Amino acid sequence: MTTGVRRRMGVEERRQQLIGVALELFSRRSPDDVSIDEIAAAAGISRPLVYHYFPGKQNLYEAALRRAADELAARFTEPREGPLGDRLLRVMGRFFDFVDDHGPGFSALMRGGPAAGSSTTNAMIDEVRRAAYEQIVAHLGVTDPPARLAMVVRSWVSLAESTALIWLDGRQIPRAELELQLVHDFAALAAVSAAYDEEMARIVLRILVLEPADGPFGDLLTRLASLTAAPKSVPGQRPTSP
Repeated sequence: MTTGVRRRMGVEERRQQLIGVALELFSRRSPDDVSIDEIAAAAGISRPLVYHYFPGKQNLYEAALRRAADELAARFTEPREGPLGDRLLRVMGRFFDFVDDHGPGFSALMRGGPAAGSSTTNAMIDEVRRAAYEQIVAHLGVTDPPARLAMVVRSWVSLAESTALIWLDGRQIPRAELELQLVHDFAALAAVSAAYDEEMARIVLRILVLEPADGPFGDLLTRLASLTAAPKSVPGQRPTSP
C-alpha cells in the first residue's frame, strides 16, 4: 500500500497560489465578505500559514489586485492591423470577458474595495487607465496627441469603466450590444470633438477613410441615418390624421 506525499511548495510558488485562490474567491464575492479562513481552506493550508506569506488580509488583497490589474491592462493590447472599429470591438470583447468573469473583483479594483483610498490601490487603478489610454492612442497612430484627442480617449476609458460597473448591477442590457455601443460611443465622442477642432477633424477623417461600410463605425452611420429619416413628432403631441 502506498501513500501520496504532498509536495512542499517554495515561498514564491505558495504566494502565487494564495493570490490565485484569493482572486478566484474575489471573483465570486466581494473581497469584504471573504475571510482569511476561507482563503486558507481553499488553498489547503492553515490560517497561520497564510499569515506567514502575507502579514494580513490587506497585503493579500493588494497582491491579488495587482495581478487583476495587470491582466485587465493586458486586455487592451491589440494588434494594430485592420479597421479601428473592429479593433476596438475586439478590445471591448476582452474587457467584458474580464468584467463578466471577475465581477466582484472588478468592482473592488475600480472602487477600491477594502483598500479604498489607499495609495497602492489608487496607483494600480491609474496604471490600468494609463495602459488603456496609451493603447488607444497608439491605435490612432498619433505620437503626440492634441489636448482634445487626449480628452476624448480618457473620457471614453472612463465611460467604459463606469458602464461596466453599472452593467454588473443586473446585466440588463445584452453584453454584445453594450460592447458595440461603447465602440459607437468612441466614434461619437471623436466626431463631436472634430466639429470643434480642425486637427481632430483630420484625425477622424483619416480613420473613417479606412472603415468598411459593414464595420462598427459604418453600422453607427446606418443607425443614425435611420434615426434622422424617422417621422418627426413633438413629444406629447398626438399625430395628426392625413
